[in-house]
Amino acid sequence: MAPAVADPPYPGSMARQMVLERMSVVVVTSRSELSDISGSTPIGKVEPADEDGGSAAPLSPDGYFLTADHVLAQMNGRNVFVIFHRRGGLVQSKARVVWRSKSSDLALLHVPENTPYYYRWTSPNQLLPEGTPLIHGGISTGMRSAVGKLSTAIQPDGWLTGSTRFKIDIPLEPGDSGGPIVDGAGRLIGVNSAVEFLVPLETAFFVDSEGNRPNIRKIDDLIKRDRARNGL
Repeated sequence: MAPAVADPPYPGSMARQMVLERMSVVVVTSRSELSDISGSTPIGKVEPADEDGGSAAPLSPDGYFLTADHVLAQMNGRNVFVIFHRRGGLVQSKARVVWRSKSSDLALLHVPENTPYYYRWTSPNQLLPEGTPLIHGGISTGMRSAVGKLSTAIQPDGWLTGSTRFKIDIPLEPGDSGGPIVDGAGRLIGVNSAVEFLVPLETAFFVDSEGNRPNIRKIDDLIKRDRARNGL
C-alpha cells in the first residue's frame, strides 16, 4: 500500500498567500474583449456583467489552467477568457480549450501568456487520508476560505485509470466551480465540482462539496503533447 502523507501541515499564511497569488477567473462571454477589467482590480471582485464563468487553477509557467468542465457548458459560439495574477497586477487573455471531459467534469485551458504563479501537485504516489487539512481558492470564497478537511481519502494516481471524485467539508458558492483545493503546503489536490445539500422537507442542510482529481500523469501528458503540437 502507498504511504499516507505524514503529519500533513495545517494551512497557514504561506498557503493562503499562494492561493491569493494564483486565484484565477474563467469568463465565458459573447464579447471579443474584456476591456472594462483593469490591471489593478482585486480579482475576487471581478464580476463580468454578461455571461458565465467560474474559477481555475494554474498548472504551469506557460499558461495551462485546470477548471471544471461544466464551467464551459455554454461556450459554443462564445469566447473563453482567463483572468489571473501576474507580477504587477491582473492579466486577461483569451483561452484555447485543450481538452474537456464531461464524465470527469474537468477541462484543460491554455492562454498564450507567462503564468509565473502556478500550483504544484501533491504527490501522485501518496495516499491523501481522510481528514487532510485544506483550503479552497475559488473566486467567491478564496479570500476568506475557512480551513477544512478531506471527507474522503484519495488513493494514489497509480491506482486510477482516470479521475477520482472526493469530498471536502468546506461550503462553496457560485463562481467557485473549477477552483483549486489546496493542502497546507500550498500544493494542489484537485478542483471543485459541486456542492451537495440534503433537503429534508423544506430545509436544506450542507453535507459536503465535491472535488475532482485527475490522473496527474495524464494531465502532464496532455500538456506535453499540446506543447509539441502547437510549437510551444
